[in-house]
Amino acid sequence: MSQEDLEKSRDGLHMEHTPSADSNDARIAEYSPAEQKSIVRKVDLRLVSTLGVLYCASLMDRTNLGSAAIAGMTVDLKLIGARYNIITLIFFIPYVIFQPPATVVLRKVGPRVFLSAITLFWGATMIGFGFTPAWDVLVGLRIILGVLEAGFFPGCAYLLSCWYPRYQLQKRNAVFYLIGSMASALSGILAYGVMQMKGLGGLSGWRWIFVIEGLLTCIAGIAGYFLIVDFPELSKNSWKFLTEREAAFVVATIEKDRADAIPEPFRVGAYLKNALDMKVWGFAWLFMLTTTNSYAIAYFLPIILRVGMKFSLAKAQCLVAPPYVAAAIVMYAQAHYADKLHLRGPVVVFNAVLGLIGLPLLGFTHNNGVRYFGVFLATICANANVPAVLTYQANNIRGQWKRAFCSATLVGFGGIGGIIGSTVFREKDSPAYRPGIEACLIANGLIIIIVALMTLRFRSENKKAEEGRKVIEGQQGFRYTL
Repeated sequence: MSQEDLEKSRDGLHMEHTPSADSNDARIAEYSPAEQKSIVRKVDLRLVSTLGVLYCASLMDRTNLGSAAIAGMTVDLKLIGARYNIITLIFFIPYVIFQPPATVVLRKVGPRVFLSAITLFWGATMIGFGFTPAWDVLVGLRIILGVLEAGFFPGCAYLLSCWYPRYQLQKRNAVFYLIGSMASALSGILAYGVMQMKGLGGLSGWRWIFVIEGLLTCIAGIAGYFLIVDFPELSKNSWKFLTEREAAFVVATIEKDRADAIPEPFRVGAYLKNALDMKVWGFAWLFMLTTTNSYAIAYFLPIILRVGMKFSLAKAQCLVAPPYVAAAIVMYAQAHYADKLHLRGPVVVFNAVLGLIGLPLLGFTHNNGVRYFGVFLATICANANVPAVLTYQANNIRGQWKRAFCSATLVGFGGIGGIIGSTVFREKDSPAYRPGIEACLIANGLIIIIVALMTLRFRSENKKAEEGRKVIEGQQGFRYTL
């Protein structure tokens, strides 16, 4: 793309017609189909798996409060009244505020330095959790954790969306999130094992949960410095990764798909102008409503199992795992067929319906077997919709800086969902937790309504584009994915 093209595209008026959109692009044609698959597989193994492992550390570190709470933290730190809810929700205030600038910093500094540095620093912060003397100190540490983690998830979502064509993305988002969600599946079992270190070094079992998981995060951050890869056009400089020709092939496939592989120069006005696109906020609301469910499950499932369903401490820690394993299986199966069939909205609706079935079983029945089945459906709903909504958004926007802005707003609103999810389950509502269940039910109902409205709009816009009355996202031939 010429500099003139780039300058024109910044004001949103330019329609892309690039040579790389040609199916005979030499950068693509020089590789056989088998060789192309080999390059994509190399990207998958390095990019998706590395980010997934780091996200595993991120998710474990931000959601291990539930395991620590039932392991003695509530007693030692005197977490009476709303103190536990304050500790959980305070994280999300800086997490939301610092996301928009964080994605800009990531694009300028580069993902390798930025992501590995914040991972190392929040791991050190997590170790500090294990030595906190009082609950208000823990509040301060959670604020620091929120600042450091603010750029991680939107940064990963942005980086992944830059590497893959639209209809190869949901599977990669699902694997990334699947690896991360294994943290939620295994954290209870890990926490129970670490708790057995109680008394070692004079520390309680719950303190060792934070120390050990913080150390693992620091190790992951150091490894990430060598393994995280740069954006496609700069990836030839990444350590033991793609050759210059292979990197050019990746760039060409992105240009062919949506013609936005090369970033235009950054301008604050153009960056903020993306806020005028209403679908950006529609996707943000979808993600907020999704994370209301996912964070509520992550923070309170161990407590619901222990206090609400009266399982023993060991059973409560270990019974967290099976629903997340089921969610991982459903998530990947959905992603495979959603990419194959080019479907996004219906997948999001299907998962919301699972939540509308599972949450009443969890909240309004009395048999523990039935309630635990409800946990499965609610966990599948909450987790499978995260990669589904991420991909729904990424498939329907163009432009590097718009992608960065949308990643920040999407995950920022996800942080607001975290605030809601961390407050709706209250100790005084035990054992049924009716208000929390009802809040999550409303969230899933709103997801269905928003997807329906966006689908109607996207169909209308696609019809106008087919008739030659509209150019979508500044690119001739671009169509919204329903």
